[in-house]
Amino acid sequence: MAHNKFRFVDFIKYFTLLIGVFVVLFPPYVVIVNAFKSTDEFNSSSSMALPKSFLNFDNFTAVFQRGGLLSGFGNVLVIIIITLTLNILFGTMVAYVLGRFSFKLKPVVFGAYLVATIIPSITTQVATFGIIKNMGLYNTLGAPIVLYIGADVIQIILYLQFIRNIPFDLDESAMVEGASLFKIYRSIIFPLLTPATATLVILKTISIYNDMYIPYLYMPKQSLGVVTTILMRFQGVNSGEWNLICAAILLILLPTVILYFFLQRYIFEGVTSGAVK
Repeated sequence: MAHNKFRFVDFIKYFTLLIGVFVVLFPPYVVIVNAFKSTDEFNSSSSMALPKSFLNFDNFTAVFQRGGLLSGFGNVLVIIIITLTLNILFGTMVAYVLGRFSFKLKPVVFGAYLVATIIPSITTQVATFGIIKNMGLYNTLGAPIVLYIGADVIQIILYLQFIRNIPFDLDESAMVEGASLFKIYRSIIFPLLTPATATLVILKTISIYNDMYIPYLYMPKQSLGVVTTILMRFQGVNSGEWNLICAAILLILLPTVILYFFLQRYIFEGVTSGAVK
Protein backbone atom coordinates (compact mmCIF):
# COMPACT_ATOMS: atom_id res chain seq x y z
CA MET A 1 0.00 0.00 0.00
CA ALA A 2 2.83 2.35 0.91
CA HIS A 3 4.57 1.50 -2.36
CA ASN A 4 1.43 2.27 -4.38
CA LYS A 5 0.96 5.52 -2.48
CA PHE A 6 4.53 6.53 -3.22
CA ARG A 7 4.08 5.80 -6.93
CA PHE A 8 0.86 7.83 -7.01
CA VAL A 9 2.57 10.78 -5.34
CA ASP A 10 5.42 10.41 -7.82
CA PHE A 11 2.94 10.44 -10.69
CA ILE A 12 1.31 13.65 -9.39
CA LYS A 13 4.71 15.26 -8.96
CA TYR A 14 5.96 14.53 -12.46
CA PHE A 15 2.58 15.29 -14.02
CA THR A 16 2.64 18.71 -12.33
CA LEU A 17 6.18 19.29 -13.57
CA LEU A 18 5.15 18.40 -17.12
CA ILE A 19 2.29 20.88 -16.95
CA GLY A 20 4.73 23.53 -15.74
CA VAL A 21 7.15 22.76 -18.60
CA PHE A 22 4.31 22.96 -21.12
CA VAL A 23 3.12 26.31 -19.75
CA VAL A 24 6.65 27.72 -19.97
CA LEU A 25 7.63 26.33 -23.37
CA PHE A 26 4.35 26.63 -25.28
CA PRO A 27 4.44 30.44 -25.83
CA PRO A 28 8.06 30.43 -27.15
CA TYR A 29 7.16 27.51 -29.43
CA VAL A 30 4.23 29.44 -30.95
CA VAL A 31 6.43 32.52 -31.44
CA ILE A 32 9.24 30.55 -33.10
CA VAL A 33 7.11 28.55 -35.54
CA ASN A 34 5.07 31.58 -36.64
CA ALA A 35 8.10 33.85 -37.02
CA PHE A 36 9.14 31.89 -40.12
CA LYS A 37 5.73 31.82 -41.83
CA SER A 38 4.69 34.10 -44.67
CA THR A 39 1.43 36.02 -44.34
CA ASP A 40 -0.45 33.60 -46.63
CA GLU A 41 0.94 30.58 -44.79
CA PHE A 42 0.07 32.06 -41.41
CA ASN A 43 -3.52 32.77 -42.48
CA SER A 44 -4.03 29.33 -44.01
CA SER A 45 -2.46 27.14 -41.34
CA SER A 46 -2.79 26.54 -37.63
CA SER A 47 -0.75 28.81 -35.38
CA MET A 48 0.76 25.68 -33.79
CA ALA A 49 1.78 24.03 -37.09
CA LEU A 50 5.41 23.99 -38.17
CA PRO A 51 6.39 26.36 -41.00
CA LYS A 52 7.18 25.03 -44.45
CA SER A 53 10.74 26.26 -44.06
CA PHE A 54 12.84 27.59 -41.20
CA LEU A 55 14.99 29.39 -43.79
CA ASN A 56 12.37 32.03 -44.56
CA PHE A 57 13.89 35.24 -43.15
CA ASP A 58 11.59 37.70 -44.95
CA ASN A 59 9.75 38.51 -41.72
CA PHE A 60 12.96 39.44 -39.95
CA THR A 61 14.02 41.69 -42.82
CA ALA A 62 10.63 43.40 -42.77
CA VAL A 63 10.89 43.97 -39.02
CA PHE A 64 14.16 45.84 -39.42
CA GLN A 65 13.08 47.81 -42.51
CA ARG A 66 9.47 48.66 -41.68
CA GLY A 67 9.60 48.61 -37.90
CA GLY A 68 12.96 50.29 -37.39
CA LEU A 69 14.07 47.65 -34.89
CA LEU A 70 17.71 48.71 -35.15
CA SER A 71 16.76 52.23 -34.04
CA GLY A 72 14.75 50.68 -31.19
CA PHE A 73 17.79 48.75 -30.00
CA GLY A 74 19.85 51.94 -30.12
CA ASN A 75 17.31 53.97 -28.11
CA VAL A 76 16.88 51.38 -25.39
CA LEU A 77 20.66 50.94 -25.16
CA VAL A 78 21.14 54.66 -24.53
CA ILE A 79 18.40 54.61 -21.88
CA ILE A 80 19.88 51.56 -20.15
CA ILE A 81 23.46 52.88 -20.06
CA ILE A 82 22.57 56.32 -18.67
CA THR A 83 19.97 54.94 -16.27
CA LEU A 84 22.23 52.25 -14.81
CA THR A 85 25.12 54.68 -14.36
CA LEU A 86 22.99 57.16 -12.40
CA ASN A 87 21.03 54.45 -10.61
CA ILE A 88 24.15 52.72 -9.31
CA LEU A 89 25.65 56.05 -8.27
CA PHE A 90 22.57 57.19 -6.34
CA GLY A 91 21.77 53.74 -4.96
CA THR A 92 25.25 53.11 -3.52
CA MET A 93 25.42 56.63 -2.06
CA VAL A 94 22.04 56.31 -0.34
CA ALA A 95 22.94 52.88 1.01
CA TYR A 96 26.32 54.22 2.19
CA VAL A 97 24.67 57.02 4.13
CA LEU A 98 21.98 54.78 5.64
CA GLY A 99 24.44 52.02 6.48
CA ARG A 100 27.32 54.04 7.87
CA PHE A 101 25.84 57.13 9.57
CA SER A 102 23.32 57.73 12.34
CA PHE A 103 21.06 60.79 12.13
CA LYS A 104 17.55 61.69 13.29
CA LEU A 105 15.87 61.44 9.90
CA LYS A 106 17.40 58.08 9.03
CA PRO A 107 14.17 56.09 9.75
CA VAL A 108 12.18 58.69 7.81
CA VAL A 109 14.39 58.37 4.73
CA PHE A 110 14.22 54.59 4.76
CA GLY A 111 10.49 54.72 5.44
CA ALA A 112 10.01 56.99 2.43
CA TYR A 113 11.45 54.29 0.18
CA LEU A 114 9.08 51.73 1.70
CA VAL A 115 6.05 53.99 1.28
CA ALA A 116 6.98 54.70 -2.34
CA THR A 117 7.04 50.95 -2.96
CA ILE A 118 3.63 50.38 -1.38
CA ILE A 119 1.84 53.10 -3.38
CA PRO A 120 0.60 51.73 -6.76
CA SER A 121 2.38 53.61 -9.54
CA ILE A 122 -0.80 53.88 -11.60
CA THR A 123 -2.34 56.16 -8.95
CA THR A 124 0.43 58.75 -9.40
CA GLN A 125 0.68 58.69 -13.20
CA VAL A 126 -1.34 61.89 -13.72
CA ALA A 127 0.94 63.88 -11.41
CA THR A 128 4.06 62.20 -12.81
CA PHE A 129 3.02 62.92 -16.38
CA GLY A 130 2.45 66.59 -15.51
CA ILE A 131 5.88 66.87 -13.89
CA ILE A 132 7.65 65.26 -16.84
CA LYS A 133 5.83 67.55 -19.29
CA ASN A 134 6.60 70.70 -17.27
CA MET A 135 10.25 69.69 -17.17
CA GLY A 136 10.27 69.63 -20.98
CA LEU A 137 11.18 65.94 -21.09
CA TYR A 138 8.03 64.67 -22.82
CA ASN A 139 8.86 62.99 -26.13
CA THR A 140 12.55 62.80 -25.27
CA LEU A 141 14.81 60.00 -24.04
CA GLY A 142 15.12 61.98 -20.81
CA ALA A 143 11.61 61.05 -19.67
CA PRO A 144 12.20 57.30 -19.09
CA ILE A 145 15.72 57.98 -17.83
CA VAL A 146 14.41 60.28 -15.07
CA LEU A 147 11.71 57.78 -14.13
CA TYR A 148 14.07 54.79 -14.08
CA ILE A 149 16.97 56.28 -12.07
CA GLY A 150 15.09 56.17 -8.78
CA ALA A 151 16.68 53.58 -6.48
CA ASP A 152 13.98 51.21 -5.26
CA VAL A 153 13.85 49.77 -1.75
CA ILE A 154 14.98 46.29 -2.89
CA GLN A 155 18.17 47.80 -4.26
CA ILE A 156 18.76 49.77 -1.07
CA ILE A 157 18.21 46.70 1.12
CA LEU A 158 20.56 44.57 -0.98
CA TYR A 159 23.29 47.22 -0.84
CA LEU A 160 22.76 47.65 2.91
CA GLN A 161 23.32 43.93 3.51
CA PHE A 162 26.74 44.21 1.89
CA ILE A 163 27.68 47.52 3.53
CA ARG A 164 26.82 46.26 7.03
CA ASN A 165 29.21 43.36 6.47
CA ILE A 166 32.12 45.70 5.66
CA PRO A 167 34.13 46.30 8.89
CA PHE A 168 34.15 49.83 10.28
CA ASP A 169 37.88 49.38 10.82
CA LEU A 170 38.43 50.02 7.12
CA ASP A 171 36.71 53.41 7.40
CA GLU A 172 38.65 54.31 10.55
CA SER A 173 41.97 53.30 9.02
CA ALA A 174 41.22 55.42 5.95
CA MET A 175 40.28 58.40 8.14
CA VAL A 176 43.56 58.07 10.02
CA GLU A 177 45.34 58.28 6.67
CA GLY A 178 43.45 61.50 5.95
CA ALA A 179 40.83 60.15 3.56
CA SER A 180 37.61 62.13 3.24
CA LEU A 181 34.16 60.52 3.48
CA PHE A 182 33.79 60.68 -0.30
CA LYS A 183 37.19 59.03 -0.81
CA ILE A 184 36.19 56.25 1.61
CA TYR A 185 33.02 55.71 -0.41
CA ARG A 186 34.86 55.79 -3.74
CA SER A 187 37.91 53.74 -2.79
CA ILE A 188 36.57 51.28 -0.22
CA ILE A 189 32.79 51.00 -0.11
CA PHE A 190 31.95 51.19 -3.83
CA PRO A 191 34.47 48.49 -4.97
CA LEU A 192 33.25 46.10 -2.25
CA LEU A 193 29.67 46.48 -3.51
CA THR A 194 30.57 44.98 -6.89
CA PRO A 195 28.68 41.66 -6.38
CA ALA A 196 25.47 43.49 -5.49
CA THR A 197 26.00 45.95 -8.33
CA ALA A 198 26.48 43.14 -10.86
CA THR A 199 23.24 41.51 -9.76
CA LEU A 200 21.28 44.76 -9.93
CA VAL A 201 22.72 45.70 -13.31
CA ILE A 202 21.45 42.45 -14.80
CA LEU A 203 18.02 42.62 -13.18
CA LYS A 204 17.44 46.29 -13.97
CA THR A 205 18.68 45.89 -17.54
CA ILE A 206 16.12 43.16 -18.16
CA SER A 207 13.40 45.19 -16.41
CA ILE A 208 14.05 48.36 -18.45
CA TYR A 209 14.50 46.41 -21.68
CA ASN A 210 11.13 44.68 -21.27
CA ASP A 211 9.16 47.71 -20.11
CA MET A 212 6.58 49.01 -22.57
CA TYR A 213 4.34 51.24 -20.45
CA ILE A 214 6.71 54.15 -19.76
CA PRO A 215 8.18 54.39 -23.32
CA TYR A 216 4.70 54.13 -24.84
CA LEU A 217 3.27 56.85 -22.58
CA TYR A 218 6.16 59.31 -22.56
CA MET A 219 7.80 58.76 -25.98
CA PRO A 220 5.10 58.46 -28.67
CA LYS A 221 7.37 59.94 -31.36
CA GLN A 222 8.21 57.35 -34.04
CA SER A 223 11.93 58.04 -33.94
CA LEU A 224 12.01 57.37 -30.18
CA GLY A 225 10.54 53.88 -30.34
CA VAL A 226 12.17 51.16 -28.26
CA VAL A 227 12.07 47.43 -28.84
CA THR A 228 8.80 46.94 -26.96
CA THR A 229 6.81 49.80 -28.54
CA ILE A 230 8.00 48.84 -32.03
CA LEU A 231 5.85 45.71 -31.74
CA MET A 232 2.76 47.94 -31.87
CA ARG A 233 3.67 49.14 -35.37
CA PHE A 234 2.54 45.80 -36.76
CA GLN A 235 -0.79 45.91 -34.93
CA GLY A 236 -3.77 47.64 -36.56
CA VAL A 237 -7.15 48.61 -35.12
CA ASN A 238 -8.89 45.40 -36.14
CA SER A 239 -6.05 43.06 -37.04
CA GLY A 240 -2.35 42.52 -36.76
CA GLU A 241 0.49 41.03 -38.79
CA TRP A 242 1.15 38.30 -36.29
CA ASN A 243 3.89 36.61 -38.27
CA LEU A 244 5.86 39.88 -38.21
CA ILE A 245 5.04 40.40 -34.54
CA CYS A 246 6.36 36.92 -33.76
CA ALA A 247 9.54 37.62 -35.73
CA ALA A 248 10.03 40.89 -33.82
CA ILE A 249 9.40 39.17 -30.47
CA LEU A 250 11.95 36.50 -31.32
CA LEU A 251 14.59 39.10 -32.18
CA ILE A 252 13.80 41.09 -29.05
CA LEU A 253 14.01 37.99 -26.85
CA LEU A 254 17.44 36.93 -28.07
CA PRO A 255 19.54 39.56 -26.19
CA THR A 256 17.80 38.90 -22.86
CA VAL A 257 18.03 35.13 -23.25
CA ILE A 258 21.75 35.36 -24.08
CA LEU A 259 22.35 37.80 -21.21
CA TYR A 260 20.52 35.60 -18.73
CA PHE A 261 22.13 32.39 -20.02
CA PHE A 262 25.70 33.64 -19.54
CA LEU A 263 25.17 35.75 -16.41
CA GLN A 264 22.56 33.80 -14.43
CA ARG A 265 25.14 32.59 -11.92
CA TYR A 266 25.95 36.20 -11.02
CA ILE A 267 22.25 36.86 -10.38
CA PHE A 268 21.91 33.93 -7.98
CA GLU A 269 25.29 34.50 -6.35
CA GLY A 270 24.56 38.16 -5.73
CA VAL A 271 21.08 37.57 -4.34
CA THR A 272 22.04 34.61 -2.12
CA SER A 273 25.23 36.32 -0.94
CA GLY A 274 23.28 39.42 0.01
CA ALA A 275 20.69 37.31 1.81
CA VAL A 276 23.34 35.40 3.78
CA LYS A 277 25.21 38.56 4.71
